[in-house]
Amino acid sequence: MVVPLKPLGRAKSRLAPAADASQRPRLALAFAQDTVAAALAAESVRNVVVVTDDPGAGAALAALGARVVPDSPAAGLNAALAHGARAAGAARPGGRVAALNADLPALRPAELARVLRHAAAFPRAFLTDAAGIGTTLLTAGPGMELRPAFGGPSRLRHRAGGAVEIPLSGVDSVRQDVDTASDLRTAAALGLGPHSARVYAALSPLMSP
Repeated sequence: MVVPLKPLGRAKSRLAPAADASQRPRLALAFAQDTVAAALAAESVRNVVVVTDDPGAGAALAALGARVVPDSPAAGLNAALAHGARAAGAARPGGRVAALNADLPALRPAELARVLRHAAAFPRAFLTDAAGIGTTLLTAGPGMELRPAFGGPSRLRHRAGGAVEIPLSGVDSVRQDVDTASDLRTAAALGLGPHSARVYAALSPLMSP
């Protein structure tokens, strides 16, 4: 499993004004911590590779059990994911690889495991986000390139690139990424992980629609 994370100082700008410049890095790290912890707890996930150049975030996620690699391509999200996939493949030759967003603060291990079981039937597969526009998860089987095309309307790009869309219902926690205050309220209604819940508690008075 590959999880990309940009430097925290540049993360989650769309959460303003619900969260100020000092709060957004804490939210981004908390989201990543809950995402990584849930992924590590999911059946069939053998390891999590985090691609980041943020030393503080890297240390916090390594403490959870993730392997942290630097974003040596420094060429954007998809280059970072491809780099992480190569690192994961080198550690486990012949294994499946998956890319997962770092901002899934309500992620449930059982739901992620269900998505991964379904995805295993296809050479490449993806799960669209709650908005039906982007992608939260992309998988590739042994010997297949991941070919990530995240960002913006990535659902269409992944489908056009030959990945099979996973049609499961009841996996809302795997779909609910957080870019806006509305997204965060929805994730909170699903049930935030412990790291995100602590940070969110300080923000909740500012989160009314």
